[in-house]
Amino acid sequence: MDNKSDTRDRFIKTASMLFQLQGYHATGLNEILKKSEAPRGSFYYHFPNGKEELALEAIKLASQTIQLDIKNTLDQFSDPGEAIKFQIEKIAEFITKEKKIEDFTISLLALETYASNESLRKACESAFISFERIYLEKLILAGFTKEKAYELSMVIQSMIEGGIVLSLTMKNGTPLLAVAKQVSVILKANV
Repeated sequence: MDNKSDTRDRFIKTASMLFQLQGYHATGLNEILKKSEAPRGSFYYHFPNGKEELALEAIKLASQTIQLDIKNTLDQFSDPGEAIKFQIEKIAEFITKEKKIEDFTISLLALETYASNESLRKACESAFISFERIYLEKLILAGFTKEKAYELSMVIQSMIEGGIVLSLTMKNGTPLLAVAKQVSVILKANV
């Protein structure tokens, strides 16, 4: 049983990484099979509904990984502005060094499938909401009203996602560093 579970997990981990780096449409099943080093015949055993079913599991895995990273980072700071700034700077540093993104966003998959696949769009939406919820909880703990924290968490997540897209396009973290500087300003203006 463990071997079957390991094979399924390899498919999901490989697909999650490839979808984040290349997108849904640019990632083919043959590439997933090759990079996962999983037996070809077992793919449809584990994912009878094909690539879409695998993508839904890959989004779930990426979402859990990103949520854990955000939560662990934010838990290191009592001040939400410092915490969120540090999280953004960490992403900026990774993009500057690696010139790619993995385990920080599902935006490529979301942008690529929002108009063509409702199941994947909903899964991405759910992931984004879960990221916002972590910021929301941090802001509420810091004394923001629920209404203000809700709005600010959406603004923060939007700024981060936009900063990631621009940073990837520019192949450096400068846009994200600008976002990081402004987070505290925005939070202080809304206390």
